[in-house]
Amino acid sequence: MQLYNTLSAEERAQLIDEAGKERLTLSFYAYAKIEDPKKFRDDLFIAWNALDALGRIYVATEGINAQMSVPAENFEAFRDTLEAYDFMKGIRLNVAVEQDNHSFLKLTIKVRNKIVADGLNDETFDVTNKGIHLKAQEFNNMLEDPNTIVVDFRNHYESEVGHFEGAITPDVENFRESLPIINEQLQDYKEDKNLLMYCTGGIRCEKASAYFKHQGFKNVYQLEGGIIEYTRQIKEENIESKFIGKNFVFDHRLGERITDDIISQCHQCGKPCDNHTNCANDACHLLFIQCDECKAKMENCCSTECLETIHLPWEEQVARRKGLQVGNKIFRKGKSDALKFKQSGDLSTLTLAKATKAKTNDVRQKIKVKKTLIGKAEHYFTKSKIAQFLIENNGLAVGDKVLISGPTTGEQQITITELFANGISTETAKVGDQITFVLPFRVRLSDKLYKIL
Repeated sequence: MQLYNTLSAEERAQLIDEAGKERLTLSFYAYAKIEDPKKFRDDLFIAWNALDALGRIYVATEGINAQMSVPAENFEAFRDTLEAYDFMKGIRLNVAVEQDNHSFLKLTIKVRNKIVADGLNDETFDVTNKGIHLKAQEFNNMLEDPNTIVVDFRNHYESEVGHFEGAITPDVENFRESLPIINEQLQDYKEDKNLLMYCTGGIRCEKASAYFKHQGFKNVYQLEGGIIEYTRQIKEENIESKFIGKNFVFDHRLGERITDDIISQCHQCGKPCDNHTNCANDACHLLFIQCDECKAKMENCCSTECLETIHLPWEEQVARRKGLQVGNKIFRKGKSDALKFKQSGDLSTLTLAKATKAKTNDVRQKIKVKKTLIGKAEHYFTKSKIAQFLIENNGLAVGDKVLISGPTTGEQQITITELFANGISTETAKVGDQITFVLPFRVRLSDKLYKIL
């Protein structure tokens, strides 16, 4: 039996679209002693693959950390696979505030030394001596206490788009960096202050609270279930949100809105914006904040250099990367000098703009679009704004409504008004034809062409 993915992200996305069924994005973690992480990993893969569960999961001798996408109809069966293990009986599943069927497109379960890279030697302190867990209203109440210090244990690019009022937001790129910095910064408050900590789903605070108690902090508290669970509770119990803005998440969505306050700026033009994107240049993939206008102008790129690069022939792009360090090996997330309006460290909760309300049932509407795969993108002629595709299935005709879909392009719908097949103007095209038509946006080699039925 193959205990790994055999489908590409694009192929999986197509199957999800064709199934037309709603999926749930969720996360969970558990610290526990796992004697054989490799066997545990393989058993989970077999069980979850059978349920069409996807996601990114880390297992280690200390436990499990998972972010996943599960078919809604298989949710209870998925929960049963967790209940089979004593340490996961009754485990809290943090269901996402906003749903997206494409949040995860592969099932990846990796065995790691730790489920969170914290840089700590667990043998030097009691990892079970954790801080006191607080529910949403309790957390809000303690925030009002002038004797409280609240600390964000997430990274700078997470806290930039949203954080709690009055929180200390360290200028760090990873959890490992934050621990010694915060410890040194708060040395004078060990005895008499309430140390209140939070993160996305709670897992980072589980270890951090024990670490800070070991360091001598007397009054240590943590937000139970992190921002995700906090959001669920404030919505269900009609509690005021002390979290302002958007919660960054580590899947295709890159964020889910908690309040409609926009407290960050487009890193390129300074316009109020809190939408992250990854640079379209495969040698970069820098994570940064980009507004819709800059996204269109810069074609999802972080700099003019990257914009020029993506218009080179694919073979030349590959050749230029050969032997070079690329992506996160050379760039810090959101820290490129090409970004003029980046912010980190001491952040404000000043509202720069209000987000427009999302239409209800957007996910369901997206699922209802019935389509069939026609072909794949081959080239985009920038100056003439003409896209080229190869027809691999069925046919296409003038007047057909099509959808172009890809990881960077997103999902774009247009109606074919003029069509060329193999360089000749035509009303219809068939399998094997190389077709071209005018398209106001750039396509990429990963893009697929669908006919909307």
